[in-house]
Amino acid sequence: MKFIASIILTALLSFVLSLYLPWWSLAIAAFAIAALIFQKPWYSFLSAFLGLFLFWFIFASAINTSNNGILAQKVASVFPLGGSTFFLILITALIGAIVAGLAALSGRYLRYIL
Repeated sequence: MKFIASIILTALLSFVLSLYLPWWSLAIAAFAIAALIFQKPWYSFLSAFLGLFLFWFIFASAINTSNNGILAQKVASVFPLGGSTFFLILITALIGAIVAGLAALSGRYLRYIL
């Protein structure tokens, strides 16, 4: 139950913070949720990873469809992705998820130390 709650709370808090703060505010959200909800280190990392992966994948997909994929297509052509917007969104979500997972792990260990 704590695992599911942690995933949902991380995604929701990241969404709220991303409205007002830069992209790295997702690390603040993951850190705070992992410090508040005590779990094993692996579960803390995984819950933040999944929460942010799902959030950023859905959010980036929504942005991509709102502008008919024009911007994502141009950015994907710059990278060696063969112009695939799906891979661009997937890589974006993976980067955010790794940052959130490491921040959650840091928050969990901080709570353990204190």
